[in-house]
Amino acid sequence: MDKILIIEDEKDVNRLLAQALQDNGYKTVSVYNGLDVANILKEGQFEMVLLDLMLPYKSGDEVLRDIRKVSDIPVIVISAKDMVRTKVDLLAAGADDYITKPFDLEEMAARVASNIRRYGSKETVKKIQYKELVLDEEAKVITINGNDILLTAKEYQMLGLLIKYPNKVFSKANLYETIWGEEYLGEDNVIKTHISNIRNKIKAESSTEYIETVWGLGYRIAK
Repeated sequence: MDKILIIEDEKDVNRLLAQALQDNGYKTVSVYNGLDVANILKEGQFEMVLLDLMLPYKSGDEVLRDIRKVSDIPVIVISAKDMVRTKVDLLAAGADDYITKPFDLEEMAARVASNIRRYGSKETVKKIQYKELVLDEEAKVITINGNDILLTAKEYQMLGLLIKYPNKVFSKANLYETIWGEEYLGEDNVIKTHISNIRNKIKAESSTEYIETVWGLGYRIAK
């Protein structure tokens, strides 16, 4: 049974989320502030985090950064802020999805299931290698020269897509709609930030340039 960590300081909202998820067959653990989240994740096996932005002691965006230092677990941010800039910044920072309050519980449960399914599916079990890069779809990791690259869920999906189709040029719209499952509305910074992060993480392990920018078209694995 998948276990979900709920980080929400409003007790009624936390309880509502927990009940809705339990009704859909999930186990839940509730916390009410952003302190010690990294340690909680290390101590327990979770498949998803629901993260409120407005938390006491430590803000949700700080908590997101803490999570990304130790885990690539899917994170859905829940917030009353409905500004496009806020959503783009959080997606670029490593969030996998964003739900605005007030939200529909059925939609929330569907988004949880979708993110867990995309991240955790093991229907295809194989390894794909391109030069020193190895995509292990069973372990959900990408290695270079035998060393794991610590990627967020979205970074893993993006780099994995490029490795699987090394001859294809992916436009920003291709990448966004494939990975986020939503219509692309010109969120250039989200794609650019993820590509930049992937390049930097690869560069830490290898001097080889693996992602090529095809000007005016998009990105592909470098020839």
